[in-house]
Amino acid sequence: MQQSGLKAEGVRWDLGGLYSSPDDPQLEADLAEARRRAEVFAETYRGEVESGQVDGMALAQALAEYEAITELRRRPAFYASLLFAADTQDQAAQQLVQHTREAATSIENLLVFFSLELIALPDEQLAQLLTVPELQDYQHYLEVVRRFKPHTLSEKEEQLLNHKNLSGKHAFRQLYDELSGSLRFPLTRDDEEHLLTDGEILALLRQPDGELRERALTSFLETYAQHALVLTSVFNNLLLDHKIECEQRQYDDVTLPTHLSNEVAPPTVEAMMQAVERHYPLVQEYFQLKAELLGVERLKNTDLYAPIETEIEEIPFADARGLILTAFGNFNEQFAALAEEFFQNRWIDAEVRAGKRGGAFCAALSPAHHPYVLCSYTGTGRAVSTVAHELGHGIHDLLARRQKFLHYDAPLVLAETASVFAEIVLTRHLLDKAEQPDTRRALLCEVLEEMYGTVFRQTALTRFEMAAHAQRRDGQLSADDLCELWMAEQGKLFGQSVELLPVYRWGWSYIPHFIHSRFYCYSYPFGELLTLALYQRYLDQGEDFVPGYFRLLESGGSQRPEYALAQMRIDINQPEFWDRGFQVIQGFLTDLRATL
Repeated sequence: MQQSGLKAEGVRWDLGGLYSSPDDPQLEADLAEARRRAEVFAETYRGEVESGQVDGMALAQALAEYEAITELRRRPAFYASLLFAADTQDQAAQQLVQHTREAATSIENLLVFFSLELIALPDEQLAQLLTVPELQDYQHYLEVVRRFKPHTLSEKEEQLLNHKNLSGKHAFRQLYDELSGSLRFPLTRDDEEHLLTDGEILALLRQPDGELRERALTSFLETYAQHALVLTSVFNNLLLDHKIECEQRQYDDVTLPTHLSNEVAPPTVEAMMQAVERHYPLVQEYFQLKAELLGVERLKNTDLYAPIETEIEEIPFADARGLILTAFGNFNEQFAALAEEFFQNRWIDAEVRAGKRGGAFCAALSPAHHPYVLCSYTGTGRAVSTVAHELGHGIHDLLARRQKFLHYDAPLVLAETASVFAEIVLTRHLLDKAEQPDTRRALLCEVLEEMYGTVFRQTALTRFEMAAHAQRRDGQLSADDLCELWMAEQGKLFGQSVELLPVYRWGWSYIPHFIHSRFYCYSYPFGELLTLALYQRYLDQGEDFVPGYFRLLESGGSQRPEYALAQMRIDINQPEFWDRGFQVIQGFLTDLRATL
């Protein structure tokens, strides 16, 4: 794997462990085998759970076969999604996504009856079944699926919804990805006209030239605004789709499905978000301080990530790898060794390319297969942190491999505990290396800006999403409606500390989380504040902290978050818990003032 090059030229993932190509005959064979096994499963087990004829051992065997079929049917679609993310303009990838999604949905519909029968089990009957040791391995899964009992429809209705989603929300999501992946952003620089990818133009927001930053953000958002008709339609239809489904499933709050999936009580999430909003003045204080550092009276929102040094170090990908692995190794050798596997085995796609999906992610299929990381590495310090963040996700996935497939994925509120921790470990390593006050000051600004983006900004994004869903109940939203909701929440976040440029009203249009996962954004402040508390525990305990932390990551989705964290003496249901994370943020702000 080529490791040189500022923008990670040649650093592409190898998907051969899944399939050799979109035409690999094994792909169709897997879909056919998954369907055959699903048909046999339905013939064998339909009505058995409902009638009470199945014992604990037989139910454990049924669950083992159910998860094996589920993994097999998802594998082709997982592969297709990775191909599409790497090149959203590749027609073969587009077609494969649609084909595998349709096939997986058809297979899923053969299995719908099983979860419905599990949900309908009387509590006393389930308690008796769980006395069998083999079934206890699935206890948490059974608890989770049964939490949706009040919101579950009939088998036929569930099947219809699955089919409807192919031409509904799934289609609108793919439209959004294809459109956003096709965009190029014009920018004149050094008397030459350039067409940049989103990763390239957003990287310019971290350049010293304020005029360049402003032109870059303007070009980026104006390009999205040119597609307002399509983007507004996508948003409206996804908002309406969720509204209708919530009504059909009798959710009295559009956020409740996310909370149930995350296994967290709505008051806990609201307490966390209110804690963040109470501390909005903290981030406003930072941006006022940064204005002083930049020598301006007031920041524009194009200045938020402006470097306070005029010389910006460009970090080749090979150097980023070294920095990350050294930092991880200083924390724990196993942590570093797991990250090293991604570099050695070509599990990372970091090259900057036209057509590549924007943003960054780590995707995992199952405990039986390794995860993959995608990003567009631009050589900035932030790009290094992004790689560390996604590798944290990957380490989390690798450690959770000891779990069964149905317990593999951690709930969203725990999903950031390794990724954010990895970023903090990297930051601490860089701060420890910094000998000059100027270098330390720049690093402290970077970490505070990361915390702004993860804690404060993501909370404002969640409030915007909540507001958009609430207003959509009264009718279709115009582009201006969405822009006004966006600016209202941004105004609360920044107060008078930052001047918001008029073009920033289109900031809602490029956030993929609004498209792909309802209310995902609150998992970021949840995870960051939780991880700050965990990191403080590490500073207090040293090596004694590591075994418990690894057990938390290894638990995957096998426990409710509050139970998993209780083993580390953390109570997320106490509102005052969330205030502790802000003490760490205040500490970084105090350290920054000390460098002046």
